[in-house]
Amino acid sequence: MSARERWAPRPTADPWPQIAERVRRFAEERQLEPRHLLVLLPFAQHLPLAREAWVRTCPAGWMPRFETTQTLRERLPAASSAADGPSGDIATDRLAAARMLGQKQGLKEMRERDPAMFRHWVHGVVEMAHEFMQVAHAVAPARRAQWWDRAHAALGAHGGPGAMELTLARVALAWAAQREAGPADALFALRPQGWVAVHAGGPEPLVRALLDEAEAPVLEIDTDPAGDALFEGVSPDAQLLPCLDFEDEAQMAAAQVLRHLAAGEAPVALIAQDRVLVRRVRALLARQAIAVRDETGWRLSTTRAGACVAGLLRLAQPRAGTDDLLDWLKSGFTAGLAEDGAEGLAALETVLRRRQWSALQEVHEPALPERGRVLWRAALEALAPLHGEPRRVSLASWNDRLRSALQAGGVWDALAADGAGAEVLRALRLPGAAADDPGFMQQARAASMDLADYAAWVDSLLEAGAYAPEAPAQVEVVVTPLPRAMLRPFAAVVMPGCDEQRLGPAAFAPWLPERDRAALGLPTRVLSLQQQALAFAHLLRQPRVSLLWRQSQDGEPLDPGALVERLQLERSRRADLQVPVEDPRLRVPVQPSPQGPTAPIAPGLLPEALSATGYEALRNCPYRFFALYMLGLAEADELDDEIERRDYGIWLHAVLQRFHEQHRQAPLDEAGEVERLVAIGAQERAAQQLDEAAFLPYALRLRELARLYVRWLFEHERGGGQVQASEVKLQARLPGFEQVCLKGTLDRIDRVRDGQGEATLVVDYKTSRLEALKNRVKEPLEDTQLAFYAALLQLAGQAPDGGALRAMYLALDGNEVGQAEHQDVAASAQLLLEGMRQDLVRIAGGAALPPLGEGTVCEYCEAQGLCRKGHWSGPDEPLATGVASA
Repeated sequence: MSARERWAPRPTADPWPQIAERVRRFAEERQLEPRHLLVLLPFAQHLPLAREAWVRTCPAGWMPRFETTQTLRERLPAASSAADGPSGDIATDRLAAARMLGQKQGLKEMRERDPAMFRHWVHGVVEMAHEFMQVAHAVAPARRAQWWDRAHAALGAHGGPGAMELTLARVALAWAAQREAGPADALFALRPQGWVAVHAGGPEPLVRALLDEAEAPVLEIDTDPAGDALFEGVSPDAQLLPCLDFEDEAQMAAAQVLRHLAAGEAPVALIAQDRVLVRRVRALLARQAIAVRDETGWRLSTTRAGACVAGLLRLAQPRAGTDDLLDWLKSGFTAGLAEDGAEGLAALETVLRRRQWSALQEVHEPALPERGRVLWRAALEALAPLHGEPRRVSLASWNDRLRSALQAGGVWDALAADGAGAEVLRALRLPGAAADDPGFMQQARAASMDLADYAAWVDSLLEAGAYAPEAPAQVEVVVTPLPRAMLRPFAAVVMPGCDEQRLGPAAFAPWLPERDRAALGLPTRVLSLQQQALAFAHLLRQPRVSLLWRQSQDGEPLDPGALVERLQLERSRRADLQVPVEDPRLRVPVQPSPQGPTAPIAPGLLPEALSATGYEALRNCPYRFFALYMLGLAEADELDDEIERRDYGIWLHAVLQRFHEQHRQAPLDEAGEVERLVAIGAQERAAQQLDEAAFLPYALRLRELARLYVRWLFEHERGGGQVQASEVKLQARLPGFEQVCLKGTLDRIDRVRDGQGEATLVVDYKTSRLEALKNRVKEPLEDTQLAFYAALLQLAGQAPDGGALRAMYLALDGNEVGQAEHQDVAASAQLLLEGMRQDLVRIAGGAALPPLGEGTVCEYCEAQGLCRKGHWSGPDEPLATGVASA
């Protein structure tokens, strides 16, 4: 056992001059040559700081060997070990674990029954095995067998809840034990003249084991504060900034960073306690062209390159949609698929949305424009390798197929030229992108997958991988996690995310209770809290610290984290820590500029054709008519297979049209007509290529609707009604304003006979409730649609001579079938035509079109983004002072 010394530097933000001086004295007192000293530091970021401090302290002579355990491992040859244990590589070990678990009794059935649960178990076994190896390989090789024995004993048989997890943990332990030698074993063979270890955030287990085996003199430098003096050396400039919500916290954090930089305080550490929030802060800083180095990196799944690869695999799935295709084509890496790619993409998207082709199988290639057709074919060629036979092949074969798909049209080259893209290709071990790994290739050739399995494997690697973009030479802001900020002198520190949800212990796989984890030396919740408290205490030694937390999340109140509450308690006791809270954002006075409703005038944009829906829009709100029918604006339709109310309506109209044609040619009894209507419904669903699963709710109620409708139809026919025509398209010029053509499609025209004689009946199908339709026709002059259709029927000369003209809505909501008739529709039609002529004459003469809509008209209006009714200000309404974060 070597002679050991312990020493603690004075609490300060930059302890490296003290540490360098103490190392120099240690070598002098022990009569050791500095170049034969091995100084172990906590993180690689500390290496340049220690070397620079040594040069300032001892400008002449040799420098000690400053290393971390990781840099030492990279320089020393790795020890050989059994090939059966985990390799330490996530991609390789997940494949090996899947094979191992798939061969065990009971788990093979789970793999087929619940693939997602099986993948969860595989990931958990790999995570546990890596944890076991990390702890075991931090033990000296001579004592490692004893550790494995203790671990097997600690994970004895347990019953009750969690038995399955414990079983899998024992599997992970047995698997990890096959890896006898560890990557750090060569470190135990080192024989320097002296050891120096700098501890921050608690001693590293491997460092502690190395010092326990050391035969040379040892100096341990403990920079951590004692537990009873956690806040010793706290900066008097530490600010506690409560924020209202997520956006308020992001703005205040960005403003505080900018304030420090404006005062010449650089670099500023931005602590990545909440990655989503820090991403927003980075976006705000990017607007000011701030140079940032991100030491945490981005998950590969969140990069554009990762989205491109995952999107291609999603596009190859059987249920892929055109929305998936557009997402992939817009990923930024597919420009080489076709010439004029941007124009082709715009043309392709326009047709897809206009035709409402939501599934790839629905796309009719001859209907595409030339540029869109070229891009469509190029995309299909890229997908072809992923649709090859057989469908289930090895993972190595899937990697070859993915590479071939990405090489189509230069997508591979575009990814390889991008920093994140190259990292994605390496993370997936695609041929030509990563160095050959015999261990991975052995597992990849043995693993059998279908496309869904392979896509899930790719997603898991993208979620586990990280990409750190190259930082500029001179940085102003350093984004770093809390532990890596220890012992690094920053000019200022800004730490958002200090609320109770985010400032807490790290999450662990819940397969082992705390008791077993502590017995095995695995990280525990208690240890995580202790390490976080030490890192937090180090942070508070920086000269200027700002701690921010939000007071609410999704409407739920939040308290500050426990460490912040402890600091608040310490501040209340010490007068030197009483720092006033100040909002760092600049207040910018804004001149009031109230916005009121607009009233456009556009006589030259009067449409040449007008439908019932268009004129109803004019009556409901002139501005809506202006935006939708005079400007021709429209929302882009969503491309998905969800059956919307409009899709259901189109299907129902087509079904009833075919039904009445067959009913007129070959009538059946009531039961036969119900079966006929149900059969036509299924045929029409297939003809319109409506997704069967998405259409299921409508299909389930079709039989009841058919029963109710056929019963009503038979009663209608017994009362003298007879269907004359369905889906009748009509158009006619408006009397007195012939430059406008009235047009529309009448759902049905019937001929009815009753005690008052014959009449022509206009029937309009509605999927609304009957009560709502009855309310609609209570005021005949307020009902536009039936009066418009009646007028159009008369103007087009389709109303038979003689007899009355009637019109009604027929409710078909699935629960009831009934009619709501518009009384005296002929008189309403004449009044409607006169009112329409007057309205159009006024618009053509320059009348204003103000937004006059109210209630549900505004609630469901597509033009509300232009109208901006919610932003109107009255003349007496005050305008609040704006607050800017930069």
